[in-house]
Amino acid sequence: MNIEIFEALRALEKERGISMDFMLEKINKAIVTACKNNYGGNEDVTINIDEEAGTFDVSLLKTVVDDVEDPYKEISLKEALELKKDVQVGEQIGVLLNTKQFGHIAAQTARNIIRQGIKDGEKNQIAEEFESKKDSIVIALVDRIDRNTGTFILKIGKAETTLPVNEQLGLSNVKENSKIKVYISDVIVTEKGPRILVSRSHPRFVAKLIENEVPEIHDGTVDIKAVARDAGLRTKIAVMSRNPNVDPVGSCIGTQGRRISAILQELGSEKVELIEFNDRVLEFVSNALAPAKVTKVEYDRTQEKACIAYVPENQLSLAIGLKGQNARLASILTEYRIDIKSDTELANK
Repeated sequence: MNIEIFEALRALEKERGISMDFMLEKINKAIVTACKNNYGGNEDVTINIDEEAGTFDVSLLKTVVDDVEDPYKEISLKEALELKKDVQVGEQIGVLLNTKQFGHIAAQTARNIIRQGIKDGEKNQIAEEFESKKDSIVIALVDRIDRNTGTFILKIGKAETTLPVNEQLGLSNVKENSKIKVYISDVIVTEKGPRILVSRSHPRFVAKLIENEVPEIHDGTVDIKAVARDAGLRTKIAVMSRNPNVDPVGSCIGTQGRRISAILQELGSEKVELIEFNDRVLEFVSNALAPAKVTKVEYDRTQEKACIAYVPENQLSLAIGLKGQNARLASILTEYRIDIKSDTELANK
């Protein structure tokens, strides 16, 4: 019987990837619980497991006494001497148990704990797997679509998660069993198991799409320094090259725009603007306001992390953008408040 248990554990490890050590720990817990339930609450147990021989022995520790009052926790000196010749009153001695005598309730308790151990092992596997995939893009299978809410129920390996309608940016005519790209933003461990948060509206989704398309980012030649996104509409990304001979913006665009085209195809109608990062704040702000042409940028001394950008009169609306979008994204990208004024105001000043 014991050999069969070990064979089953090895098969479990091979088929489901749940380690044998993890399950043996759960079996230990099950045995202790069974002893506690069947031996008057005595959970003082020693368990010796021999994986190679495929055996385990369970001993219930009892205190040697002259007069036994609690047979579950005490043993008479006479009985103890039959087990160990030099034992004395007051010592503890292990009494080998026949685990088959635990009874139906104990066996059921053990089975439940082992089943729970299998579930816990699978949950831990999923949590560990997705913790390593956090801040990355993965391929998910659209297992089914909620007809009432439009929410996608996704399968990513053994895990299941959801993608609500407001996160389905750049997707159209997606059907069940389709495969889509999603960004894993976080993994939250709960009592019910790991909860995997996925997104297509997160700013890092666009950054990771670019990273996956541009070898120069993988090898460290080009860095993504900042991302500002109005999901579904427009994204600005600041890139910098560590090699003066490599154009960071050109690397991301690719020959004949092939690299950026692949990204735009994934995003649908969303626009992506690549901005060259600059350590000098004023120059970075000027770059960030593209496609507007900036005449001059200066610090606003009346407040912290703020500046004033001057643009030609005919560039004002372009610099500010529809509903202030261009200026807002530039501000997020640079982490500076930007006040946009016309050249006329600069001349008057």
